Amino acid sequence: MMTHVKTTRRYDSTGRRARAIRTRTAILDAAERQFLDDGYGTATIASIAQEAGTSVETIYKSFGSKSGLVREIYERGLEGRGDTRAYDRSDEMRDRESDPRTIMREWGRLTAEVASVVTPIRLLMRHLALTDPEIAAVLEIAEAERLARMRHHARFLKARGHLRKGVTASEATDILWICSSLEIYELLVMRRGWSVARFARYVGDFMITALL
Repeated sequence: MMTHVKTTRRYDSTGRRARAIRTRTAILDAAERQFLDDGYGTATIASIAQEAGTSVETIYKSFGSKSGLVREIYERGLEGRGDTRAYDRSDEMRDRESDPRTIMREWGRLTAEVASVVTPIRLLMRHLALTDPEIAAVLEIAEAERLARMRHHARFLKARGHLRKGVTASEATDILWICSSLEIYELLVMRRGWSVARFARYVGDFMITALL
């Protein structure tokens, strides 16, 4: 007599995770395109779901609302365009390099890279924050985190002896904070037509002149 043995199908967690990442990316790509090209008020969860090839329920479950989508698009933009997060690449470079001018120029390049990705959605957020408390809170937290990071960089420069005489860690923090602001990118690149490469050189050279 033959016996039937029940087998348990192996759970493919890797494949499921990859599909979830692809779906999330498609949703954020569709939402970003619609928010920036069609307008935040025109875009709907339904239209985003249709473009992304997913369900409305999936978007609500993952992001909660259009405000939640904006927040995630912004957070994704802060990672830059590389395979690893811009913040991680910055820290790794800073710890590896001994020449402060090289550090400044690389910071300028990373600043331009992130700004080129995140500035359009950041400008939308600035507008939405006037009436959306959730977006306003995201911007406030983001600014506090950026200031804390610039303070961390300034203390690193001071500890390494890179700051020129008379430049305090507090002053260096403010200069780095200004140089990393998206407002400068908006003015020079988006309004005055500078290339991203030119902007990167400018930020690096400015930091070298102001701090070293």
